[in-house]
Order: sequence, then structure tokens, then C-alpha cells
Amino acid sequence: MYPFPVAVWLIVLAGVSGTVLLLGAGLRRAGNLRLGLAAGTGWAAWALVIALLANAGAFRLTPHTANPLIGVAALGGTAIALGCTGIPAITRILSDPAAPWRLTAPHILRVTGGTVFLTAFALGSLPAIFALPAGLGDLGIGLEAIVLSRMLRRGSVGRGALLWFNILGTLDLVTAMTLGFLAAPGPTRIITVTPTTAANGLLPLVLIPTVIVPIMLTLHIVSLSKMRAAVRDSRRPGRTAAPSDYGISSGL
Repeated sequence: MYPFPVAVWLIVLAGVSGTVLLLGAGLRRAGNLRLGLAAGTGWAAWALVIALLANAGAFRLTPHTANPLIGVAALGGTAIALGCTGIPAITRILSDPAAPWRLTAPHILRVTGGTVFLTAFALGSLPAIFALPAGLGDLGIGLEAIVLSRMLRRGSVGRGALLWFNILGTLDLVTAMTLGFLAAPGPTRIITVTPTTAANGLLPLVLIPTVIVPIMLTLHIVSLSKMRAAVRDSRRPGRTAAPSDYGISSGL
């Protein structure tokens, strides 16, 4: 039904399933099996709903009508994920010393998105103006996540390195979503290129902005929020920053 080879499907499904499994496994390793199962099952259900809607053509992009559903799903998924961080059990998990690692390691899966975008570009399904920055950006962040995750395990990452990782990772996601929208067919199209980014509204590519991006964006937002809170607390009168503050080894 869709003009993508099996390899593209497998890479996207690996990214989606890996995201779901890491969500559940991270919470389980933090000592909450029920929460891990609930989170994994809930996000798997979200991915299934998105896939069914996409199969029915709900996200299809055409030259004649505007279709904001990809953006709505991406923002809605992010809002749901952020809302779940307010659950007391998850709040406690995000406050323990292993939180920086748990918030960084899942970004390794962004190599799947980067590989898919570059492959789709090579196949002529996506324009360079979108695929190159989105693909190379995701690959860079994914590879950096491998390095940072290992360093976080050893407690040898400064706040500056983690700060820039999360800032650049957020910019990568926002840039990709923006370029995807601006180069999409429809009355709101601003960037005129051939091909357009219409492929992003088809399976399996649509699973990246609607299922993977919300989780990755939430991880960045939470990580930046925790870092800001740690720095603010360390500057309070009578309190000295310690290496255990947010699990980072050096001050910002």
C-alpha cells in the first residue's frame, strides 16, 4: 500500500517498539513493575491507535486540504507524557540519582529515525531540506546519547555537557517538525520542493513524529527542568551544591 521497502518498516518498528520497551523497563528497574507494565502497555496502545488511523488515511497530506493531525498527535502525545510525570510514583523515580541516565539512554533510539529519514531521502521519498537536517540531527543525538549514557553510569558527566545535549536534542526535534510542516503539501505550504514531506503522513514514517517524538521531547523537557531546579536549589542561601544533585558530577 505504501512505497517503502521492508527495511524501512523494520527500522521504524524497531524504534517504536524500543521506545515502548525502554519506557516499561526503565520504570521496572526503578522498582515499580506495575507502573512499568502500565506505561509500556499504554504507549503501545497509543502507537496502535496511531497506526490504525494512519492506515485509514487520517494523516494523509494532500495539495488541496490542510491536515493538522500529525501536529495534533505529536503535541497531544507530548502533553500526555508530560502529564504522566506528575504521577507521584514517577516523580519519585525522576528524583533519584539514576534519573539523568534514565532520561538520556532512550535517545539512543533516535538513530532509527535518522536512518529512516536518510533512507527515505535516498529513495526519493523525502526532500533534502527536511531529510538531511532531521536525519543527521537524529543520528548525531543518538550517537551522543550512547557516549553520555556510558559516562553517566560512571558519574563523569558535567552539567554543561548534559545541558547542551538536551538543548540541541530539543532543537533537532523542533526543527524537524517545523521543516516537515513547512514543506508539506497543502494550502499552508511555504517551502516549495519536490518531493514534498507528504511521506511523513504515511505508514510507517508517521509513527516517528506521533509516537517517538513525543517521548523524546518529554525526556528533554523533564531533564532540562530537573537541571534548572537543581541549579536553583544549589544557589539557595545555606545550601552547597553536591555531586548527588541530579546525579551530575560538576557544577554549571
